[in-house]
Amino acid sequence: MVHQHEHTQREGHGDMLHSHYGKHGSGPSSAQDGQDSSTYTCPMHPQIRQSVPGNCPICGMSLEPLMPSLEEGPDPELVSFTRRFWWTLPLTIVVAFLGMAGHYVPWLSATARTWIELVLTIPIVFWAGWPFFVRWADSIRRLSPNMWTLIGTGVGAAFLYSLAATLVPGWFPAGFEAHGRVGVYYEAAAVIVSLTLLGQILELRARSQTSAAIKSLLGLAPKTARRIGADGAEEDVPLTHVHIGDLLRVRPGEKVPVDGVVIEGRSTVDESMLTGEPMPVEKEPGGRLIGATINGGGSLVMRAEKVGAQTVLSQIVQMVAQAQRSRAPMQRLADLVSFWFVLAVLAIAVITVVVWGVFGPEPRCTYALLNAVAVLIIACPCALGLATPMSIMVATGRGATSGILFRDAEAIEALRTIDTLIVDKTGTLTVGKPAFHSVAAAPGSGFTEEEVLRLTASLDQGSEHPLAEAFVTEARRRGLSLSKAEEFESGTGIGVRGRVDGKRIALGNTALMQELGVDVAALRSLAEERRSQGASVVFVAIDGRAAGLVAAADPVKESTPEAIEQLHRAGIRIVMATGDGLTTAQAVAKQLGIDEVHGEVRPQDKVDLVASLQSKGHRVAMAGDGINDAPALARANVGIAMGTGTDVAMNSGHVTLVKGDLRGIARARQLSQATVANMKQNLVFALIYNALGVPIAAGILYPAFGVLLSPMFAALAMSLSSVSVVFNALRLRKA
Repeated sequence: MVHQHEHTQREGHGDMLHSHYGKHGSGPSSAQDGQDSSTYTCPMHPQIRQSVPGNCPICGMSLEPLMPSLEEGPDPELVSFTRRFWWTLPLTIVVAFLGMAGHYVPWLSATARTWIELVLTIPIVFWAGWPFFVRWADSIRRLSPNMWTLIGTGVGAAFLYSLAATLVPGWFPAGFEAHGRVGVYYEAAAVIVSLTLLGQILELRARSQTSAAIKSLLGLAPKTARRIGADGAEEDVPLTHVHIGDLLRVRPGEKVPVDGVVIEGRSTVDESMLTGEPMPVEKEPGGRLIGATINGGGSLVMRAEKVGAQTVLSQIVQMVAQAQRSRAPMQRLADLVSFWFVLAVLAIAVITVVVWGVFGPEPRCTYALLNAVAVLIIACPCALGLATPMSIMVATGRGATSGILFRDAEAIEALRTIDTLIVDKTGTLTVGKPAFHSVAAAPGSGFTEEEVLRLTASLDQGSEHPLAEAFVTEARRRGLSLSKAEEFESGTGIGVRGRVDGKRIALGNTALMQELGVDVAALRSLAEERRSQGASVVFVAIDGRAAGLVAAADPVKESTPEAIEQLHRAGIRIVMATGDGLTTAQAVAKQLGIDEVHGEVRPQDKVDLVASLQSKGHRVAMAGDGINDAPALARANVGIAMGTGTDVAMNSGHVTLVKGDLRGIARARQLSQATVANMKQNLVFALIYNALGVPIAAGILYPAFGVLLSPMFAALAMSLSSVSVVFNALRLRKA
């Protein structure tokens, strides 16, 4: 399909879009504000933010730094839990042995065993398990039931029941006695505490790996830079002392200290750690450098243009950290289920006590207590709460190492559903920098092609316009002798004029030629032929007569054909919407096999196009440069900003491709699919685990099979469920 909007009638490349006679590149976006590294948040509930460490008021989980730091020490909670676990593990082993096999020790009386178990269990419950009870109390006080509500209730019930049986055994009927004493369950309380600590240790260690991507990015930045002083002297200074405008030397093998531009030297630079592209990029004077990339074999002198929080690396770290702490839509359902699930489990535990206490075998109260405790412990919803946050944290880190930055978790979920992709042309499908295409002399004008190009380049020497640069570069490549231009004038949007070698030269579009009364009829077929090849045409008039034309084309990126093929294989329909002339747009679309073309569109037209496709039931992604396309990026289901080095922090997009390579969209969509599948796996596992575990713990298998679940095995299963969810999420690092 081909569409042309009638409100703009321009030729060629817009025909000379916007100022002068070509399309200017977009300026850099503003960098995101840095996040305070002293802010703490909850992995499961990222809306919780506070300036000091503590516990989440919703789930009780310990808060983590919003922004990881290379200087931060070990996780204080991990250190505390590890110390508590190892110091009390020997006590737990002794208590478990005495509780389950102590009656086989002939020289130890039942009363002595009971008191030894009590003495050994007190430090386990009240020191090792103290953090659990603090969180249990917080959940009760805040009316926010969570996993610690269940753990604290279960451990407390087992310990208090056993304490009463130890201190006042006469309160209990004779049927409660076993092996010469009233049954006590200190081993259950002790083992539950130790296994919960072990589970938390494994979980915290696994969770720490989810921030590995950010820490690896932070570790890329060099610590110093070699600054060149005004007198030419060089010195190594801390990176924090580098300022915008400083001249820096980057020696072979060194990391580029900050973002900037090459002033002297030539080399290749490895940008793979930030862009995901394995091939080194050639750099010469005028080339852009990204901080933390690695210089190859040549020496470079660069001018610093962005430092500190403004660099690409800092912006990437901020975007990854922000995305990791965002909430996936799927998480809202998990939170709601977790809240009501805890209340349901408490109710099931009460029902378990009643049913076993009334209908169970003797000793009924013992069975009632043990099964209720098993229900409380096995049903902890930690795995359910961790199911989606862990997947999001790992996926955003994995994307960052491939040059794919997600703004939030919602973008990850949405990208997999996209069926239509709208792309801009310039800078998205093409390089974004015009290159010389061809030159032609007007028939019968008396000028040669070499002379037309020489005079064009001579007049354009003083212009910074991209098309002008292409013509000047080609003239110098051919060794043409350029003359000095005089009386230079620029007519915004239509062209330029001036004097070269005493001749009046005018370069521009049809509007300028008409204004000057120059007849270009003899050149129209030549011009249309070049436009059909995707080139932009500039007419050349000398002393009031049409002398010829020069053309420049914006080359298609080498990666674009492969990207289009990948997206088509994924079932995505591709639509081009560009402000360039329709003929030029058609030529590029035909070359690439694009499904639908809209030419000569304004930014608002792109927004309308997105809305129109959405109204037909399509899920639309928009890929553009993030500046002129900002309204359409924001309107699309997923806005994909094509990063170009220092223009990486594009607030209008939901996804940013650091390298600006369309192949990144296919990779991002695959990562989106893998992440959502991983989240679903975690949720299904957590729900099935609880759906099966709770009835078994309540004793549903006892009447038919005589099977009961010990609270100790319930604690082990609970811990392993959370750890398994985290490790399943970590598989995304290899996606």
